[in-house]
Amino acid sequence: MNLKSRYSSNKIELKPNRRRLRNRSTSAGATLWDMLKNKQLKGKKFRRQHSLQNYIVDFYCSSDKLIIELDGNPH
Repeated sequence: MNLKSRYSSNKIELKPNRRRLRNRSTSAGATLWDMLKNKQLKGKKFRRQHSLQNYIVDFYCSSDKLIIELDGNPH
């Protein structure tokens, strides 16, 4: 069973929350995103503030089924 069939991905009802989290990123989150975006890390595509089921994860790479969560005040 692949991850997409197992989890609902990017639910439309969570879109405003994902957008709000992207716009209120911490400095650590912004720095990490600068390193991950545009397939800069070994050609892997990462998504920022991606939802899986009812959870919004900080960074997600679907090809490797990798989730990166940062700790900090917003969490």
